[in-house]
Amino acid sequence: MSYLLDANVFIQAKNLHYGLDFCPAFWEWLVDNGAAGRVISIDKVADEIAAGADELSDWAHDRGNALFVKTGAAVAAQFGAVSTWVTQQQYEPAAISTFLQVADFYLIAHALAGSHVVVTHEVPANSVKRIKIPNVCAGLGLRFMTPYEMLRSERARFVLGRAEAAA
Repeated sequence: MSYLLDANVFIQAKNLHYGLDFCPAFWEWLVDNGAAGRVISIDKVADEIAAGADELSDWAHDRGNALFVKTGAAVAAQFGAVSTWVTQQQYEPAAISTFLQVADFYLIAHALAGSHVVVTHEVPANSVKRIKIPNVCAGLGLRFMTPYEMLRSERARFVLGRAEAAA
């Protein structure tokens, strides 16, 4: 199973629970699991992060294509399925237009193309004014989860100090 991370996973981690300055283990875990092909994100998410022009954008830039994959032909082949599902719902035209122009659209197409589990802090909502990733995932039969669910599923451990001696 591979996980596909939304921009808010990185941004909220930096701003809240896993700051780059005090929880390097989280970021190392992402890099290690990225190298193993278990955790990825996309170039459009990297673009969103780069717009922040901060330490997170520097971190993401240094990871380049190792963690943030490009949109290829297999992904582009899924654009029609994503846009068709979105336009067949009851969303307002402005919500549809916005969704089709942001990273979320590409993220869902990547998930379809690679059978990835989408990881996001977003929660489903019944709003017609904003299209949420979990709603689209559910509509297209994709799995989604929070970053905490991903970390628990993968049994990630960020331990302070020395490892305990074997008993």
